[in-house]
Amino acid sequence: MNIFKSHFWYNKSQRNGIFLLVLLIIVFQCIIVFVDFSSDKIIDTNSPQVLAFQHKIDSLQKVEIENRKPKIYPFNPNYITDFKGAQLGMSLDEIDRLLAFRKTNKFVNSKKEFQQITKVSDSLLHKISPYFKFPDWVIKRNKNKYSNQNAISSISPSLNKGSVEKSRKSKYKLSTTDINKATAEDFQSINGIGPAFSERIVKYRSKLQGFSFKDQLYEVWNLDKDVADSVLETFKIVEKPTIKTQNVNTVTFKELLKNPYIDYELCKKIFNYRDEVAELQHISELKNIKDFPLDKYDRIVLYLVAQ
Repeated sequence: MNIFKSHFWYNKSQRNGIFLLVLLIIVFQCIIVFVDFSSDKIIDTNSPQVLAFQHKIDSLQKVEIENRKPKIYPFNPNYITDFKGAQLGMSLDEIDRLLAFRKTNKFVNSKKEFQQITKVSDSLLHKISPYFKFPDWVIKRNKNKYSNQNAISSISPSLNKGSVEKSRKSKYKLSTTDINKATAEDFQSINGIGPAFSERIVKYRSKLQGFSFKDQLYEVWNLDKDVADSVLETFKIVEKPTIKTQNVNTVTFKELLKNPYIDYELCKKIFNYRDEVAELQHISELKNIKDFPLDKYDRIVLYLVAQ
């Protein structure tokens, strides 16, 4: 009993305080149980105030949904990635067709050409084509091409494209049929080759020190394959160019980078391999380099010798 007595022995003030606390607890419990706090007031959900408030909430929800959607900014369709294509709604096959086309070092220059390559539906093209952004020179070229087509069609209803092209060619006499000696004006005699492309062919030929393979013409940036085929029907490699070669064992890093088929990474690999073997005995040893682009070997060795 002495144990319990020490815990339950209170003076009069303490007992009154405990009694008041218990009483307050009981009163609050009774209020919660027996008092009805609900309101009998019926709110009219069709009232103008409620409808206006609901309309405002719906508007805010729509704005928030639109803000959460991925925004599409103007972009060049030639650089669409897998992720970007999926965002635009393109299928994997459509994306793969575009990527395969780009691996040939060619570019899409109009929304019509984009649809021909990717085979996207008309509805998807109509949705994403307003965001296509092509370089200014492409836009200018397309406008000129459209103007020329309109001009040709207005000359005579019976004058077809073939006769116009024949008339154009007959006005210019080629200075040569050797692709390595042809001038920019000679190239412009080919349908589809204007001043810009003719100068581009001449500049690339200078960079190569002359065309050694006819397929090198397809490497000219943005030159359409059909147009290149037309060029090769008229111009041939009559004389092989004389190319200045460099000794792969003594060439400097900067000089090796001037090779039109060697980029920075491949240049590093060649130098690392040269350090390992001390000296290349034959130029074919380049094939021993890991990940060496064998498809470019014949072109790369045009500019290199092992001495």
